[in-house]
Amino acid sequence: MGYLLYSLTLVSLILATALYVTRNRWIHNISSLPIPDYIYTRLPSSFSNDIESGFSSSDFDLQANVAAGDSRAGLDQQAKREVQKIMKNKRVGFDEARRIYTEGRFAKNNIGPDGRPRDPKFVSFS
Repeated sequence: MGYLLYSLTLVSLILATALYVTRNRWIHNISSLPIPDYIYTRLPSSFSNDIESGFSSSDFDLQANVAAGDSRAGLDQQAKREVQKIMKNKRVGFDEARRIYTEGRFAKNNIGPDGRPRDPKFVSFS
């Protein structure tokens, strides 16, 4: 059993080294592989593209960013992915998906839907 494990480890190490050394010969083939649409969806990378993709509403208006010439890359890519997934799976609009996403993030961080911490040791002075 020990010999078999040693042999597999040695073969794996040799194979990994050979792939690493010859990577310039075969790495370009990986980028030409077709990727199905359901695995990868390119998200917009500017505020104007965010608006065109439906990541804007009357309550969350990005027109002011575009009008001001904001040069940032747009909304957070991870958040857009999650909101887009919620919109697609639950068949809701952007505002509702954004609310669901935000409340989920709050719950993960032990914050109530009203924005107050749920920590029993939390003390607030108004």
